[in-house]
Amino acid sequence: MASPDQHVSSLAKQARELFVVHVGRALPELVKACETRLANNVDQHGPAREMQERRDVWVAFQKNQAAWLNNSRKALQRTLLPRFSPSGGGPQSTPGRLELLAEGAIDDQIMASRLAMRVLDLSSTELNELRLRIQHLEKRQELPRGDVLLPDVTARILVDQWLDAQMSREGWQLVQDALAPVLSQKMLEAYKSSNEFLVSSGVMKEIDLNALVKRVPGSRSSGGAPSARTGKEADHQPPGQDHGGYGGDVGGGPSGASRDPGGDRAGAASQMRGARGGVASSVMGVHDETRLMTGSSPLARARMRAQGVVGRLKRMLIDRVGGDFESTQIIDTSPRLRQAIQHVAPAVAHDVPMSTGSGGGGVVMSLDASHVERAAVALRQRTTELKQAASTPTEKAIIEVVALMFQSILAEERIPPSVRVWFARLQIPVLRVALAEPEFFSALQHPARRLIDRMGSCVLGFESNVSSVALEAEIKRVVQVIEQYPETGRRVFQLVFDEFQKFLSTYLSEQGSASRFVSVAQQVEQKETLSVQYTIELRKLLDDVPVRDEIREFLFKVWVEVLAVASVKYGLKHEETASLKRVASDLLWAASAKPNRNDRARVIQQLPSLLQRLRQGMGLLGFPPGLQDTYIKSVSDTLADAFMSRTEAISQESLDKLSDRLANLEDYLPESGVGDLDLDNGSIEMITGVDASNIEVIRHGGSQPNEAMRAWAIELQIGSWFGLDHNGKLNSVQLAWRSKQGQLYLFVTNGGRCFLIQANRVAAYLQAGLLVPSEDEALTVRATRAALAKLDANPERLLT
Repeated sequence: MASPDQHVSSLAKQARELFVVHVGRALPELVKACETRLANNVDQHGPAREMQERRDVWVAFQKNQAAWLNNSRKALQRTLLPRFSPSGGGPQSTPGRLELLAEGAIDDQIMASRLAMRVLDLSSTELNELRLRIQHLEKRQELPRGDVLLPDVTARILVDQWLDAQMSREGWQLVQDALAPVLSQKMLEAYKSSNEFLVSSGVMKEIDLNALVKRVPGSRSSGGAPSARTGKEADHQPPGQDHGGYGGDVGGGPSGASRDPGGDRAGAASQMRGARGGVASSVMGVHDETRLMTGSSPLARARMRAQGVVGRLKRMLIDRVGGDFESTQIIDTSPRLRQAIQHVAPAVAHDVPMSTGSGGGGVVMSLDASHVERAAVALRQRTTELKQAASTPTEKAIIEVVALMFQSILAEERIPPSVRVWFARLQIPVLRVALAEPEFFSALQHPARRLIDRMGSCVLGFESNVSSVALEAEIKRVVQVIEQYPETGRRVFQLVFDEFQKFLSTYLSEQGSASRFVSVAQQVEQKETLSVQYTIELRKLLDDVPVRDEIREFLFKVWVEVLAVASVKYGLKHEETASLKRVASDLLWAASAKPNRNDRARVIQQLPSLLQRLRQGMGLLGFPPGLQDTYIKSVSDTLADAFMSRTEAISQESLDKLSDRLANLEDYLPESGVGDLDLDNGSIEMITGVDASNIEVIRHGGSQPNEAMRAWAIELQIGSWFGLDHNGKLNSVQLAWRSKQGQLYLFVTNGGRCFLIQANRVAAYLQAGLLVPSEDEALTVRATRAALAKLDANPERLLT
């Protein structure tokens, strides 16, 4: 007869096996989704090179899809074996041990992390409940690192097996958007099935969230042993006790990020965090297990914490009102309430004064704190009227929660009054959506939430200047579009959210000093990227060509720089750029042995022109005459040896191939990243000819970033505000622009000072706490947290 402990262990094992069975059954659907996406891609028109790449990916998938499916199923089964590690199948690594990473391992982890985050967006509530039940059964504080229940484990298996099946990372990029929604839905169903199995087996039918809250040492409310009581305050702590999260679309900070040992800078950067809490008290936790669940991305960990807040609101509404909040179906609003909303909406709009004045296409706002208070009073009155018109407890609860959320938004003093008044006018449109779709309260990615969060994150730091006028005008336009189409609900919020994203992608980079420096940064990135890529391609070209070291060194150290600067200055296809490419071909020909009299005569005839062109090219780099003479002497000595046939000969066929490749060099450039760029103010001025005195290139500082920090840097949103601690000075900066290749970031202060930072350095500053998001969590998450606090204090108000 099995002992109680054996029975408990068996239940946990069966839950994992059930989960693996469900995910395994979903694999054919994942294959089908990938196949459909790739087939559609093949039919799309585009540059010849891209079309060929898409065809190659399609052919590879057709050949290897069965292997991917079967090996993924086997890998999932292996996770049920003891001591499984998703990255290799062997024992787990010892914490703190230094290990070598295989080439591409970080890229693979980032790809898996992105897929895991998509799963978390949909299924974090079910996953969290399953996690707590398994931990309860196994009497452990956190799940093992390679536990198959963690989304990043399944995601990493799919990525690894894709690559092991001889398919490329580029191919994965083409299919991931099609694969993610299918996997998210199937894993949600798998989590639900495992939870239902455990509940039917008598495991934690009611989850004690308060007892499982994790607290760090030194908190005023120290954590004790788990108890059997059920608490309402699992996600709510008194002011100063809550760590918060960075949900929605804003950048979030990692828990326990290292700080600059200098002390003053670290302390000052810490002050810029605002009212940041002192301890971690989220149901999701902030330790290693949570980091693994989110694919190592701090932003994803923050979303997990934010999901804990909205998850508790959902549970409260289900407990107090009923099952309407469990469903994702559209709910019909009662006729009486619908009529009341139609009557109230124009009145609310009337209570918000219109802007006055205009100029240059912008709108000058004339709204202050008194208008905010007037709007708040009006909305409270309208809320009372609407609750009286409500016909069901569900309607009353939705009206109350939305009203509490907007009370919090209107009280956010970091947002300018003129913008808060426009946010007030969104309360009725948001109420319409929430009444029809109660999932608004639990879905962080709901377009209404995303729009409010995105607009809120962009206005936390600006002052009354030219750029803020344009942003306020866009927010006004967004609100008016939503009011104009009240019946379209979610669709109109999604539409204006996409439009607002497009607006942000251009408007910040076109304002003030940023406008000039974005153009500069684009040229700098293009030049530096071309230099690296030209070098890579030139090395390939000359691998099997007998070229003297002096000529090889000149081409790699000097002439690739000349070609890159010329490509930026004149254009890739300009005649001057093409002429400089021909100089490279002519130099290679001249440096080869010349046993033929006609060839020697040709060298004598062309040499003065060739040397003059070499000097012109070096002039583009700003080389002084003395440095030019040094290189010219080295080249001339080699050409003299070639004239005497003291160098090796290059066949005419090889020269013709080299000339053709050099003439069309950019067609053969690799698309991979090029690492750190060699940037400074001097190189910027040399490349672009623009005074760079008001732009600061940050090249040093921070701590060596890991892959999680690199992933976090990629997730930073244009328009978000940060505290930047650089050279002992604190700056409030806004992310205004990110280059197309993701190599460069431009941060701008209200005073017009620009900071140009490479992606790797951004990650280093994030890790060291020298670049700190101004928002601890998204606007709607803060509003939800505030609403929960008021409902905890006075739960009767929900239905009265």
